[in-house]
Amino acid sequence: MSRIFISGSSTGLGLMAAELLVQQGHQVVLHARNANRAEDAQRALPQAEAVVVGDLETMEGARQTALRVNALGRFDAVIHNAAVGYNEAYRLTRDGLPHVFAINTLSAYILTALIERPQRLVYLSSGMHHHARANLDDILWRKRRWNGSDAYAESKLHDAMLAFALARRWRDVRSNSLEPGWVPTKMGGPHAPDDMDQAHLTQAWLAASRDSAADVTGKYFYHMKRMKANPQVHDVVLQDRLIDICTEISGIAMPE
Repeated sequence: MSRIFISGSSTGLGLMAAELLVQQGHQVVLHARNANRAEDAQRALPQAEAVVVGDLETMEGARQTALRVNALGRFDAVIHNAAVGYNEAYRLTRDGLPHVFAINTLSAYILTALIERPQRLVYLSSGMHHHARANLDDILWRKRRWNGSDAYAESKLHDAMLAFALARRWRDVRSNSLEPGWVPTKMGGPHAPDDMDQAHLTQAWLAASRDSAADVTGKYFYHMKRMKANPQVHDVVLQDRLIDICTEISGIAMPE
């Protein structure tokens, strides 16, 4: 049995993965943005060990979320699932950051840096990352005209880069990334064409399976099969620059 924390798991794929892991006999802690969503999540999955409340839109919210996770004890795996989608308008957080970057990229970095190191890390990317560029010189969209789809794709590329960076840096951790497919969740929209029944399986498998195919690190998956990631994911210089940028913005260093 594994103990697993899933960010952004009050609805959608995060909750679906949690339900599957509970059915498999694992202990799962959910995460919700606010108390109302936490109540909904607890009703949806009463077998969950707990629901951590924390708004990942702000750096302090992400920091407090990590502290609350750590207060519950060590986890075997963390699934970084929290995200906003590709139709977002330009909006700055209280920290003065584009909220897509703040939630999709920076909060994943902060949670990774501050949550006690688990044995497995799983980062949800997207098929849209394949055609994105990291754009680290303008990660905060100060020079470019806003495009919500591009901002989302970039952030999902960043998540995969983070997974591969941690696989390289933390030799005692299995760190992988995946794309769940374009599925008809609230984020994906009602006309998304991919198979909803497959969309939550890979992250649960990477987090808890004893299957040798899941016992890997620095790999990218789609429907439990390895696939090639955007080549920028493997660029060590870009990986390190992303971590340096997130360190500078957040004031939180990634442990060695």
